[in-house]
Amino acid sequence: MSLSSRATLSLTWVLLAAPGTGSAQQPPADFDDYVERVMQTFTVPGLSVAIVKDGKVVLAKGYGVRRMGDPTPVDPGTRFGIASNTKLFTATALALLVEERKIEWDKPVTTYLPGFAMSDAYVTHELTVRDLLVHRSGLGLGAGDLLWWPPTSYNRKEIARRIRYIPLATSFRSAYAYDNVLYLVAGELIEAVSGQPWEEFVRSRIFRKVGMTDSDVRHSGALDKGNVAGTHAEVNDTVRPVAPFTSDNTNPAGGIMAGAADMARWMVVQLDSGRVADGSRLFSPASAKELWREVTPTPIGGVPGNMPQLAHLRATMAGYALGLGVRDYRGYILRQHTGGLPGYLSKVAMIPDLRLGVAVLTNQESGAAFDAVAYRVLDHFIGARSPDYPALFNQIVQQNRQKLRTAEQQAAGSRDSMAGPSLPLARYAGTYRDPWYGDVKVSEERGGLAIRFTRSPSLVGDLLHWQHDTFLARWRDRELRADAYATFWLNADGSVHQLRMIPASESVDFSFDFQDLVLKPVRDSARR
Repeated sequence: MSLSSRATLSLTWVLLAAPGTGSAQQPPADFDDYVERVMQTFTVPGLSVAIVKDGKVVLAKGYGVRRMGDPTPVDPGTRFGIASNTKLFTATALALLVEERKIEWDKPVTTYLPGFAMSDAYVTHELTVRDLLVHRSGLGLGAGDLLWWPPTSYNRKEIARRIRYIPLATSFRSAYAYDNVLYLVAGELIEAVSGQPWEEFVRSRIFRKVGMTDSDVRHSGALDKGNVAGTHAEVNDTVRPVAPFTSDNTNPAGGIMAGAADMARWMVVQLDSGRVADGSRLFSPASAKELWREVTPTPIGGVPGNMPQLAHLRATMAGYALGLGVRDYRGYILRQHTGGLPGYLSKVAMIPDLRLGVAVLTNQESGAAFDAVAYRVLDHFIGARSPDYPALFNQIVQQNRQKLRTAEQQAAGSRDSMAGPSLPLARYAGTYRDPWYGDVKVSEERGGLAIRFTRSPSLVGDLLHWQHDTFLARWRDRELRADAYATFWLNADGSVHQLRMIPASESVDFSFDFQDLVLKPVRDSARR
């Protein structure tokens, strides 16, 4: 959808700034026009922006519409899934328990959850509360996400229990690899220590204190009627509505839904070291230092798109704190995080030295859109001249799109379509089991093979022969956008030794961690 008129922008907004403070306390003069251009460029139906400066809400405003085809506008209270920007809330909840001396940051997790285990006994013994939050456990990128993504029949406690079967990708505390499942464990720890489920703890101890009265703590809140943004994404080159993610298993890692007004309140509290509007404190300055202190070094990428105009976006230092990324930006320390779910993307960026924060919430999966808005705001308050972010980011989007097409063409071109499978299709059929995920079934169906992840109702697909003993798992739910190669490894006698899978494209979300599965025929398991 293309937004062609200012009339599509919401007229409901909040602007609070002391009179006479000048442009330093105001958003850019052309900000509404700029946001409209960003939305048009990246086909975003609606977004919400919060800007705070010096303890004041400069802007909390909705733009565009909640849903394509519906003129209902986004307003400051419209809830979006903020996804992984939830992680700072979970870290803050743990900080409150540390202040109450119910837990310690550097005590082992097993002190509070005796049944918790990783796949390595040493890591199980040494993994601390702090380690749950900083992505250095040894798990690989997104490892274990298939236990909850797409929605599974496992409950939260069973997901936490199954982490013990996930092999580690690196040694303990030696490398950064983003994960979600240990934030789920953090939620379990909060419940064990406080007696309140994560959802109730965050609602009663954080939302109520901050004044986030319009926010929700559940992924499933995306289905609520009322002031909730719809979910949209590009599917087969067309932006359209998609189904939201509604499983509440991983609320501690990404379940919060909020609007611009509430995110503004949250940033004001974070930037004032825990002080809330009435002068009391949500948390102490000491806790603020713990939350903001980088713990795990993170990789530093190159200049986006190798464009000289974007050289200032390359960090010279980067790390991960407790639910926050930390990097430098134009001479300042920037604390930020992004979040992504089907149909929702968000970014929160704060410069404590300027007491400046910006949050951008979108109902379409365009990271270019939230970056174009967020960096324009940061530059304005820093006093730096912005390049043409929408145009430059759009060039990068188109470059990446072409790279994906080229990679797909190369994969298709290297395929030996005459190399048929080694076995009759019936010999591949059966139940395969991975220690941490569970069972995957392959069956003869529709004259070919089908694959079913028994715990993930939407992971049902057709296995289309690719070459040799490799098939392409083409999921019947095309909104998943996560096709995968499935390769059967054979024993010398021609029986199947194991089934391995990898994503078929670099565009597949890392939470589809097919590569971590080692699927063995159940008959082989029974022999051992």
